[in-house]
Amino acid sequence: MELRNFLSEVPAPAAVGHRIVHSGPHLTGHTLIDARVRALLSDVADLAPLHVAPALPVVDAARELLPDVPHVACFDTVFHKDLPAQARTYAVPERWRAEYGLRRYGFHGLSYSWALQRTAQALGRPVDNLQVVLVHLGGGCSACAVRNGRSVDTTMGLTPLEGLVMSKRSGSLDPGALLWLQRRHGLSTDELDDALHRRSGLLGLSGTSGDTRDLVRARAEGDAAAELALATFTLSCRRGIASMAASLDRLDALVFTGEIGEDQPEVREEICSALTVLGVRGGLLVPELEDLMREGLRRIDQAGRGVPVLVVATGETQQIAAETRRVLGM
Repeated sequence: MELRNFLSEVPAPAAVGHRIVHSGPHLTGHTLIDARVRALLSDVADLAPLHVAPALPVVDAARELLPDVPHVACFDTVFHKDLPAQARTYAVPERWRAEYGLRRYGFHGLSYSWALQRTAQALGRPVDNLQVVLVHLGGGCSACAVRNGRSVDTTMGLTPLEGLVMSKRSGSLDPGALLWLQRRHGLSTDELDDALHRRSGLLGLSGTSGDTRDLVRARAEGDAAAELALATFTLSCRRGIASMAASLDRLDALVFTGEIGEDQPEVREEICSALTVLGVRGGLLVPELEDLMREGLRRIDQAGRGVPVLVVATGETQQIAAETRRVLGM
């Protein structure tokens, strides 16, 4: 009903682009949605349960309401499709990799595609001559190493649960801990799934909120749990950034995007001020959010003091539009 009401209030679209977080093993590019593609999307819904499963009813409703326009699936995984073998491969038995398809996919690719192009413009350098670490911090959080325009490493894996501490998701966890929770405490798969996806991360650490804005305020008021949550989160981000830098020859820029990345200066400062080992410095400038949204990006490091640090306004919607036009040759 909401989609029907929305479509009644806007001009008739020439095409529809859908953000689909996970492409699965059989779709390696943004693509027109037909019966085959729709069936393949159902097969991978359990690999990104917070994202793909809710997206598919919207895809179906849009295709039903707009049957005469093309619908394009735009995947977050496509940006990482050419990860080097050593970056995409898990050290698990060959059968798991060959028969079950266990591998690293990586996510936030639409956000990274947009941020990379804006970064190249800001630095006045071609994309294929940049080595940067991109960090998307929002409800989901990840980091990505880009070498000469290509993703060569990223913190998320087979699913969007691996990697950095997130708003309500745990990020990486000792797999032995999960086995122990099952064997010693009898937790079921469903209980683990719910806890790791919905009751962990900043929310699990603080006990009150998964929103960094709430936690920054609570910390200032003496809330020890909020302080621990933010300290754990920023350390996780630094670890992720440093691990991504290990896949590069040099660091031309560190780039923040996502809701937290663009609108939480305290988090950016705490990450960067403790990354001097990478040539990143604190003392960052704090652009007004309204100015950032209008201009699209800001360089926020003190010029001449270290690695350039940029903030790019999240551009997933714009990137979906661009990829949809590209698929359709518009």
